[in-house]
Amino acid sequence: MVSPRSLRSMSSSNAAPGTKRPADRDPTISPPPLKRKAQSTITKSAVANFFTPTSQKPKERTTWSERSPKQDTPATLLVAKYVPESEQAPEKKRKIAAFDLDSTLITTASKNTHAKDAADWKWWHHSVPGRVRDLHEKEGYQVVIFTNQGGLTLHPDPKAKAPKSLKDRVGAFKQKCNVVLGQLNIPTTLYAATANDVFRKPRPGMWKELCKDYGLQDSEIDHENCIFVGDAGGRTATLDGKKKDFSCSDRNLAHNIGIRYQTPEEFFLGEAPREFTREFDLSKFPFTLSGEDTEDNAPLVEKKNEKDIVLFVGSPGAGKSTFYHKYLKPLGYERVNQDALKSRDKCVQAAGDFLSEGDSIVIDNTNPDPTTREQWVKLARKFKVPIRCVWFKTPVRICEHNDMARAMNDLLNPESRQSLPRLAFNTYASKFKEPKLDEGFQDIIQVDFKFRGTEEEYGLWGRYWL
Repeated sequence: MVSPRSLRSMSSSNAAPGTKRPADRDPTISPPPLKRKAQSTITKSAVANFFTPTSQKPKERTTWSERSPKQDTPATLLVAKYVPESEQAPEKKRKIAAFDLDSTLITTASKNTHAKDAADWKWWHHSVPGRVRDLHEKEGYQVVIFTNQGGLTLHPDPKAKAPKSLKDRVGAFKQKCNVVLGQLNIPTTLYAATANDVFRKPRPGMWKELCKDYGLQDSEIDHENCIFVGDAGGRTATLDGKKKDFSCSDRNLAHNIGIRYQTPEEFFLGEAPREFTREFDLSKFPFTLSGEDTEDNAPLVEKKNEKDIVLFVGSPGAGKSTFYHKYLKPLGYERVNQDALKSRDKCVQAAGDFLSEGDSIVIDNTNPDPTTREQWVKLARKFKVPIRCVWFKTPVRICEHNDMARAMNDLLNPESRQSLPRLAFNTYASKFKEPKLDEGFQDIIQVDFKFRGTEEEYGLWGRYWL
C-alpha cells in the first residue's frame, strides 16, 4: 500500500526539471486562507440605474441654473427649480408667498449659526412644511424662496487660492436644498444671491427674476395678498431676553416689492408683531415737486460775484454732483472733480486754467478738513477772487444709500460710478471738521439732505438698497 507521503514524493518526482513546486503542496507551508467575496458599497439599484437607458431613468425633480446681474459679468445668482412628479403644467398664479431660507424655513440641527455640512439642518418649526404646502395646495399661492448666501462663490477667481472648504460650499448647499425642496414636494423656485449686487436682499433683483421666470407683469400680481416671510425684520431687543434682529433686510425687501411682511414667529406661530427700527427710514424723505426745492421762494444758492470759487464740503454720496448739475451749472459754473481727473494736482491745474479764462468754478470734492480746504483758499487769493463754501450736512447712512442707489440704477448714474466701500464713508467722517468763516470763506451755505429729482428717479431712489 502506498502511503500519502509516497504519493507526494512521486508527484514531485514527475514534475518537469526546473519547475517550482506549488506552495500548497509543500508540507512545510500552511494551506492558504480561504478567499472571501469582496463586499461592494455599490447597491444593486445603483448598478441597475447605471445600465438603465437615460430615457428610462427617473426624472430629476430639481434643476439648477445660474444668472448674471449684467451681460458679460460672472454669474452670482443660483436658482433651483423643483417640480413634483405629479405636477401637470401649472397655471399662472397671481399670489406669491415668498420665504427666506435660514432661520425661517429651516435652522441648523447642530444649533450653530452656520451649517457645518449638507445634513446639518432641520425645519425651523415642525409646522413649517405642512403650512407651506397648504399655501400651494389649498390657498392658490406660488411658493418661492429668496435667500442671501454671501458665503458661496459660484466662480472663484482662478488666480486666487481659495480654500477647499470654500469650493465645497456650493455643492453642500445644493445637496441640502435638494432635500428641503423634495420634502416640501410642491412646485418651488429657490433664488440664492451670492454677491453684493442687485440680487442681494433687500434689492429687488430676485423678485424681478421671479417675475420673468413665471411670466408675470407687475399689474397681474395680487400685491395685496402676496407675502414675504423672513427673520430679518429689524426687531429690537426685549426685556424678556429676545435678541434684536441682525438687520432689517427682509422687511425692506417686502417694502421694495410692495407686499406684506411677517416674521416667522408671526406667520407660523401666530405671535404678535414686535417693535422694529430702521437705521434709515425712507418715509422721512417723501417725493416733492421740483418747485418746492426753495425756502421762502428764495433759491438755495445764487451767483453773488462776477467770478468766484464755490467749494463743496460733504461726504461721498451726499448729493454734491446732483446739486451742481441742478443749481450751479445753469449759472455758468465749471466743475472740477477729482473722481473725473483722478488726482488733486490735476484738479488744481484745471481750476487755475478755468479761472485764467475768466470762469467761475465749483470744486466738487469732499474737502473734509481745514488742511484740505486751505489749498483752495490760497488759490482764490492768488487769483484775487472770493471763495464760498457749500456744506452738505447729509447723514452718513443716507450717503451710503445714495451711493448704492446710484450704482444700482443707470438712470441715477450718468457718470457710471461704481459703489464705494464703507471705508470711504468712515474715512470722511473721521477727518471731518466743520467749515468756519475764518478759514477765508465769503459765506457758508448749509444744505440739508432732500431728494432732488424727477418722480421717475424717485421711484428708483425711494427703495431700500442697503
